[in-house]
Amino acid sequence: MAIWNTRGLRGGAFEEMIDLTNRLYAQKGLAVIQKVPTPITPIAVDNKARIISEAYFEKKSTVDFIGVAQGIAICFDAKETRQLSLPLRNIHAHQIEFMENFRIQKGISFLLVHFCAKNEIFLLPSEVLAKYKKSAEQGGRKSIPYADFNRKYLVKNESGFPVHYLVAVNECLTHHSE
Repeated sequence: MAIWNTRGLRGGAFEEMIDLTNRLYAQKGLAVIQKVPTPITPIAVDNKARIISEAYFEKKSTVDFIGVAQGIAICFDAKETRQLSLPLRNIHAHQIEFMENFRIQKGISFLLVHFCAKNEIFLLPSEVLAKYKKSAEQGGRKSIPYADFNRKYLVKNESGFPVHYLVAVNECLTHHSE
């Protein structure tokens, strides 16, 4: 059972930037993407301050965000790392399975990975993630090095969108149709 405590969940600022981008996408009519809430059961509550100080996760979550952009179903998870690699232990098998099943149904599924040390964000297609995870399970490397992330999927702060990932999604779609 995973426990949440006052240290909170990691990646909060990154997810807030994505949430802001999603609100702007909706305002501009580009996409409707929602944060998927993680169901929790509170254990300790400070009623005076109205704060949950300890809780447990009720069930495994799937991905952080899901929605539609220009008629295309999208789901993705946001990950942050302070290292120059993305540790695969931070991505659960059920998340990869969900993203792969989503992709099989003709949706676009991916990770948005924020490399804190480089202050860069990349889109990592789910099929690429699945290959790395399978290799790791067969004794290969247990992380994805920064150098292995495709620069054409670099996500920028541009056009007024803090995490303008739809440009990388479009690049992904273009790459897949070739």
